[in-house]
Amino acid sequence: MKLLVTGGAGFIGSAVVRRAMAQGHSVVNVDALTYAACLDNVAMVADDPGYAFEEADIRDRAALDRIFAAHKPDAVMHLAAESHVDRSIDGPGTFVETNVMGTFHMLEAARAYWTTQGKPDSFRFHHISTDEVYGSLPPDPSVQFTEDTSYDPRSPYSASKAASDHLVRAWHETYGLPVVLTNCSNNYGPYHFPEKLIP
Repeated sequence: MKLLVTGGAGFIGSAVVRRAMAQGHSVVNVDALTYAACLDNVAMVADDPGYAFEEADIRDRAALDRIFAAHKPDAVMHLAAESHVDRSIDGPGTFVETNVMGTFHMLEAARAYWTTQGKPDSFRFHHISTDEVYGSLPPDPSVQFTEDTSYDPRSPYSASKAASDHLVRAWHETYGLPVVLTNCSNNYGPYHFPEKLIP
């Protein structure tokens, strides 16, 4: 399977790239190489013939159309996002542009590509979101978020991710684009960018 992974030079995206390559998949890594990206995160797979890197911004629709046409992926794993809450408070515009408009352009490029391929049932657009779209958990440890929890974003970051989630669902309901939407919680580990709390 050939995966198009956005944000594949970031912390979580690079883990996806390394894991997918280790499992025998081909990967097209699309990353704008902003401040938190690092190609060293994927250096161990960079020379693999099944790996391709495309430096592109997900807000650049023409670049996305070119990448889809050139690489013909079987699925998309969309991880590219601005993700630091404090930065979203200081500069929310970048979060809206990348997380909302970038996801919009990704959805439109994926839909156009999927349509030209005859709308295969096997195609997937996997949007990786955050549990922060659900707000804050109460102190009671027995209360957890589920897929049925109401959205209650509390920062420009989580609001921009909530908006992108709604776009993904709308593209499925309106256009039939096959999507998967996941909301992960905080992740920690090697290659984590040092602006986060644990590193």
